[in-house]
Amino acid sequence: MNQTWGMKRVLILLASLVLIFTTACSSSGGAEETDTETPDTETPAVQLTKDDPGWKVDTSPITFDWYLNFSWFPNQWGVDPTTKYITEKTGVSLNFIVPAGNESEKMNTLIASGKLPDFITLDKGDDAVQKMIDGGLVLPLNELAEEYDPYFFTASDAAKLSWYTQPDGKVYAYPNASSSPKDYEQYGDTYVSNQVFLVRKDMYEAIGSPDMRTPEGFLAALEAAKEKFPDVNGQPLIPLGMHEFTENGNYSLEGYIQNLLAIPKEKDGKLYDRATDPEYVRWLKTLRTANEKGLLSKDIFIDKRPQMEEKIAQGRYFAMIYQRSDLAAQQNTLYANDPNSVYIAVDGPSNTNLDTPTLDGPGISGWTVTLISKNVKDKARAIRFLSYLNSEEGNKDLYLGEKGVTYDTIDGKDQFKPEALELLNKDRSAFDKEYGASFTFWMLMNTNITAQWTPPSVEPFKQMEDWTKGKTVSASEFELLNPTGNSPEGIINTKLAQLWGKTLPKLLMAESEAEFDSVWTEYQEKREKEGLAEVLAFQQKKYEENVTKLAEFLK
Repeated sequence: MNQTWGMKRVLILLASLVLIFTTACSSSGGAEETDTETPDTETPAVQLTKDDPGWKVDTSPITFDWYLNFSWFPNQWGVDPTTKYITEKTGVSLNFIVPAGNESEKMNTLIASGKLPDFITLDKGDDAVQKMIDGGLVLPLNELAEEYDPYFFTASDAAKLSWYTQPDGKVYAYPNASSSPKDYEQYGDTYVSNQVFLVRKDMYEAIGSPDMRTPEGFLAALEAAKEKFPDVNGQPLIPLGMHEFTENGNYSLEGYIQNLLAIPKEKDGKLYDRATDPEYVRWLKTLRTANEKGLLSKDIFIDKRPQMEEKIAQGRYFAMIYQRSDLAAQQNTLYANDPNSVYIAVDGPSNTNLDTPTLDGPGISGWTVTLISKNVKDKARAIRFLSYLNSEEGNKDLYLGEKGVTYDTIDGKDQFKPEALELLNKDRSAFDKEYGASFTFWMLMNTNITAQWTPPSVEPFKQMEDWTKGKTVSASEFELLNPTGNSPEGIINTKLAQLWGKTLPKLLMAESEAEFDSVWTEYQEKREKEGLAEVLAFQQKKYEENVTKLAEFLK
């Protein structure tokens, strides 16, 4: 009898404890309430200020998936001393994901799935940026910062946050390689452009270093190079190279050549349709003539960046309308084999008045933008790592690497160790793999911060940079003018871009100038029919907003 009563007392006590525990959990919103969007690995909230680098709160191991919308990106995190050092310091490892083929198709597939990797980096003007925002697939960086890491506002540039603020007052994307009006005031005299017209030095000099500024001189130089150098190490010479052709056109034959021709972007406060400028049409016809003369290789219409890089390293192009930074590794290869076989910048396609080019300098929109997915593994760790990468400390770690390994304090200045600098100047690809520093991982690089550690330019790069000095201008007010996403103007603009992508090769391959004129006229008529006027009105409004914004930043 006593044993039975004792057992009952134990059971009653256990039941009471269970009831108390269940009630407590329910009232505190604990185990019974779960956020389906927030993984179990969410870092608890910690009270921090704008002076506290949040990443230091938790340096336990975590791996984020980071999607880079660039099929050519070759590097992986954690195989070099720089990224190993950063992982040891912050606890963060990265698993990079890059598309195997067409970037747009991969990005659209990810968006359609509704689930994105933790971080996403893509071109600032990519239509997918607005699609992700409109679809609720990415998180507001400012709200993440307010909740988990106020230091983000200290590490980030207020002007750039303002520039990327959406109509709802939220900021979803942050740029790399961005320069605000204040940056131009401080660093402007040091800025150089990436846009260049290049020729292979030895070939150019062998044909007499001709003037290539006029259509006649340009075509004559291509012909002379092909005649004198029909083959390069057993492979046919490619007289003219440029960026790859995509479904939307070709960078080299749009803004780049228009800047070489110094075509204005606005006139009397109104945006100018550069694509209809007589000087531009004149040079498109020149390229059509080049094709008729057999001076445009079929390769340039089908090659993607990996194939182009291989041919640049072989020195198979005579001339190129290109970005100098995009051939850095190949320049090193050529320079190692023969310093005279490198590419140099020279005066190329010019307008009738032979005006100085107006090349784009660094703009406030930057090159790429990075966003954080709503499916991110850990919101707090993600925004804190982004803050770290944005900060001077993060930029220094990624640029210089670990002290004693990649750099040291030499003559009172933090700089690359001699052996690291030698490899950087000699073999960029090998440097990336051996050290992983100096913009190997550029997703949040701030070139204004890293300028203090940048070594002086040496050949074969110095000449190309120097050529752009005095030709580089700020063009921030003309950035991000295109409508994107699923807005009516965005849909029209997508159709117009695809129309241009189909038209451009037809113009260059036209068998006669009369056929060129026919294709051109048809293109202009289709532009109007598709709704060009609506897009131009949208762009004009954005341009005026940009001008106002930039003026505010300078106050």
